[in-house]
Amino acid sequence: MSPSYLKKYVQMHPDNKMAWYLLGKEYERGGQTGKANYCFNKAGQIYEAFESSKVPAEVWKEYEARLMEASAQKEKRGRRRRRRRLLVTLMFLLLLFIPSMDDTDVHTDAVSSDYDPSVEDLYTLSEVSVNDVTPAGRQEASLTFTASSLRDASRRGAAIDELLSSSKPKARLTAVLGMEQKGRWLLWKRNMPVMFTVERDAASGRSAVQAFDAKSCDCKPPDAGPLQKKARQWTKEQEAYAVVSSAIGHFTNKNRQLPKGLSELIQPYPNNWIAGTSPELEQAFKQALQLAKQEIDAQKSYRPSGAASGGSANPSQSKAAAAGPVPFLVQPLEILVDKSSHELALVSGNVVVRSYTVGLGGDRTPEGTFMITEKVINPNGKSNGEFGSRGMQLSDTNYAIHGTNEPDSVGKDESKGCIRMSKADVEELFDLAPAGTKVTIGKGIAPELAGRTEERFVVPVRQNQTNPRKTYHWLN
Repeated sequence: MSPSYLKKYVQMHPDNKMAWYLLGKEYERGGQTGKANYCFNKAGQIYEAFESSKVPAEVWKEYEARLMEASAQKEKRGRRRRRRRLLVTLMFLLLLFIPSMDDTDVHTDAVSSDYDPSVEDLYTLSEVSVNDVTPAGRQEASLTFTASSLRDASRRGAAIDELLSSSKPKARLTAVLGMEQKGRWLLWKRNMPVMFTVERDAASGRSAVQAFDAKSCDCKPPDAGPLQKKARQWTKEQEAYAVVSSAIGHFTNKNRQLPKGLSELIQPYPNNWIAGTSPELEQAFKQALQLAKQEIDAQKSYRPSGAASGGSANPSQSKAAAAGPVPFLVQPLEILVDKSSHELALVSGNVVVRSYTVGLGGDRTPEGTFMITEKVINPNGKSNGEFGSRGMQLSDTNYAIHGTNEPDSVGKDESKGCIRMSKADVEELFDLAPAGTKVTIGKGIAPELAGRTEERFVVPVRQNQTNPRKTYHWLN
């Protein structure tokens, strides 16, 4: 492979250590030792990491073939996509080979790239504190979790790049959980497996990647049990954050001010924005309220280009800088009802948090966008009546998401237009979806049987959310 393309690339991107390393390898093959050594010096610790990694020659040939393919198609592809291709392949190699070595570390201060991943490619971190022994047997000061697709190399590569290239890591050990993927959707579950960890030593700037999938690393990985237990708690905390942060947003939009405390969100009916409280919800509220305040302050201080100076460069950048690690489920919770598959999906962005089979009314179920405007327990004073134990009205209509006393109708088109759910499903959705949640009804808009989970989200302490003064006449 001619070094001309790589030479041009490093001229355009002199900070890309991996490109310098590959250019050096090309000069080395051509017998130009002086030029090769110069490139290896520019590559810094990338040279050390890959020279000691003993990556098979055929892997490099495959990598070069992909690089040549990217070069041949460079006129058809945008600049951003070419960078992604290079970095994704590099990170995939890191994941496959470096974790299998016991004595090789990667110096992350030398891993530099101008890769600019999209929002869907990156997953940010949420910090939790631990004080016990990690699977490697060392005491760690802090631990973070994040999640990425099990099968999509680009997403996994972006996750690794985020961890390795961060100049100010928030924790010494970061564990990445694997999410199943269905089309563009990522499936959230309580039991997502630990795929790999990245351990960083702030003093030396060195990092080590450890895979927990024997097939990926061709090794015998350590026991992931202790991490897996903490991961389940992390997923529970992220769900709580999604609930309260969504509720704070809806409350603020309606009242033009932030809630002063969690108690404002857990009032009795009709001001029951969320269904109750728990230790996870209380902790999540503090973090979500702080981030909401910082976002408002950043927007106030932000001035667009051309305005007077003195404001922040960007509201989202100010928020990230002030708040530190961002929770995983950052997008407001929404409900998608798919009339084709009889599925109801609770989503945060492109992450499916839950998915349920529902009963519908065929053409009698309207399509469009609605909002949960009312949440009530035991509609019409009954837990086993025609509307079951929970009801959530859709905007100013006679339609609702509710339970049913005809459980066999779930999954069929037997309602008069409302959305019927089984008792356990509607009670969990009631706890997860705050008042104000957006509801979209259509065809082909949600993945089928996607986000099932064996463990329910349950609010243990709840306020009075009955409404004996009203008789509901939803179309059932």
